[in-house]
Amino acid sequence: MRSTEYHLSNHELKYLKLLAEDYPTIQAVCTEIINLQAILNLPKGTEHFMSDLHGEYDAFYHIVNNCSGVIREKVDLVFGKTLSDQERSEICTLIYYPEQKLRYIKQTESNLDAWYQKTLHQLIGVCRITASKYTRSKVRKALPPEFSYIIDELLHAQPGEDSNQQVYHAKIIDTIIGINNADEFITALCSLIKRLAVDYLHIVGDIFDRGPGADRIMDLLMQHHAVDVEWGNHDILWMGAASGSEACAAAVVRNTVAGGNLATLESGYGISMRELAMFAKEQYPECGDLNHAIRKAISIILFKLEGQLIRRHPEFQMEHRMLLHQINYEQGTIEIEGKTYKLNTTVFPTVNRENPYELTEEEKNILHGLIEDFKESERLNRHMRFLYAKGSMYKCFNQNLLFHGCIPMTADGELTGVNVGGRIVKGKELMDLSDKLVRRAYFAPPTAADKPFCLDYMWYLWSGKDSPLFGREKMTTFERMFIDDKSAWTEKKNPYYKWYNQEEVCEMLLREFGLNTPFCHIINGHVPVRAGDGESPIKAGGKLIVIDGGFCEAYHPTTGIAGYTLIYNSHGMRIKSHQPFDGVRSALEENKDIQSRSDVFETHFARMMVMDTDNGNDISNQIYDLTMLLNAYRQGLLSPKVTK
Repeated sequence: MRSTEYHLSNHELKYLKLLAEDYPTIQAVCTEIINLQAILNLPKGTEHFMSDLHGEYDAFYHIVNNCSGVIREKVDLVFGKTLSDQERSEICTLIYYPEQKLRYIKQTESNLDAWYQKTLHQLIGVCRITASKYTRSKVRKALPPEFSYIIDELLHAQPGEDSNQQVYHAKIIDTIIGINNADEFITALCSLIKRLAVDYLHIVGDIFDRGPGADRIMDLLMQHHAVDVEWGNHDILWMGAASGSEACAAAVVRNTVAGGNLATLESGYGISMRELAMFAKEQYPECGDLNHAIRKAISIILFKLEGQLIRRHPEFQMEHRMLLHQINYEQGTIEIEGKTYKLNTTVFPTVNRENPYELTEEEKNILHGLIEDFKESERLNRHMRFLYAKGSMYKCFNQNLLFHGCIPMTADGELTGVNVGGRIVKGKELMDLSDKLVRRAYFAPPTAADKPFCLDYMWYLWSGKDSPLFGREKMTTFERMFIDDKSAWTEKKNPYYKWYNQEEVCEMLLREFGLNTPFCHIINGHVPVRAGDGESPIKAGGKLIVIDGGFCEAYHPTTGIAGYTLIYNSHGMRIKSHQPFDGVRSALEENKDIQSRSDVFETHFARMMVMDTDNGNDISNQIYDLTMLLNAYRQGLLSPKVTK
């Protein structure tokens, strides 16, 4: 407690008068100080880090449900000595998928009432241990309203309670089963267990593209009790499209078509592909396959838009990515950075050789329709507003620095100065300015003078050579589509990905963002870890952790696994490596979980408490303010409310 004699300024006195409205009596202040002081001495809540989800809804949903193995750990802790591995797996699957598992149980279980009795007692035991690190007040706030009183009573039943209490609690369970309310109660208990198992979820970028379920992932995230998102370049691309960037919209459509995920656009977000499909069928009949024709049509539109954008912004230094005018139609080749490559086609009917970056009238009309669809899609914009509300370019949280891509660096290991609208910025300043421009792109009125630049900068963040979200010298979309020679496909990484293996460099980056304690880390996504080749996700002596989720099936041959997640609890940090998910059906029928390996790479000598966290710092500040108010009451500077 801080405190003593007071000489309050007018500003402080004004603030305390406002605070007194919430705590009008001395006892109210004392009670809150006691409560907050107690919270500081509870164990730190569990943080769950995931990255690069890439539309893989089923795998994401399972990892969220099993909390990267935290649920299994709690079940093993409670029943490891009393139940078999199969029985414990059965409980876990029920917690993950209560409604689906209940339907399966009803088809296979002969004595359902006995199963309900056993299962309800087991779930209450698991729930009790997951709730043990929280205050009763916080647990009550998390309780499903329809069962809050009943669950609260059962959670606080004691093993040595008297016979009256035992009968009371047993009767509650008997009644739940007797009135056929067990299914609903079990579902509510399972949701509560998952809610309490993880206190905070961090998504370190790239929810969108590649997989088919990004829209469903967004729906799920919007239901989560505590989540933040560090934007990835694929997220920014969709945010740019929803903001009105033509280049971003074209790139979104191209990526979606290339990934075979048109349902995400059409069914998920109501963005019509009809005009584009008709145009593609007419202009590119040589493709044969309609999907290939659509991909080619939107790609040419994209390359034209990128060329126009690069011309508008010479400060981006991306003239080498203007390729349409480099095509030699007679020889069927293209020159890129001084090297000549054979093209697999020279059929580009909409490209004007004299002005190759000019859109045709049909292309303009198609683009206009797409932009209108992106801007008017209610569901898409609901998801985008969530990304803006919960997202940012980076986040400092509990002494960890979270970002998706990189902090651009030079070959000499210095921070790269990037020209953003005439300002040379680097490091934290680059990230902060980028964050501001991303928000302006969406929220600034259409008439705002800086709106066009903000929209163009969204595209730069997607694929610009010094973009902190992209982290490569160039995006070889043209080469991968029209050049069979794979040597042209190479995308050189930013030097950051060399330097981030060195502890002193990571410490420099952490200091750049105001973090300077022994337990600070950079938590990074974006680049798949080649575990099959022996690459470790833990770098720079544990100062940096790469948690590319690896959910996307296309990456599995490259990585050798299905990615990493991170768990940070009161005892320390654990990296989790995962094998591919077999599907919900195998989970329900065989109780199969995602096979994961847990590697503890940092253990705290003393258990980390709430007082050691950012939230703990906020609580300490609240205690300080309340102590000021208490002293103001006791010294007569303010008058407490008199209770009757």
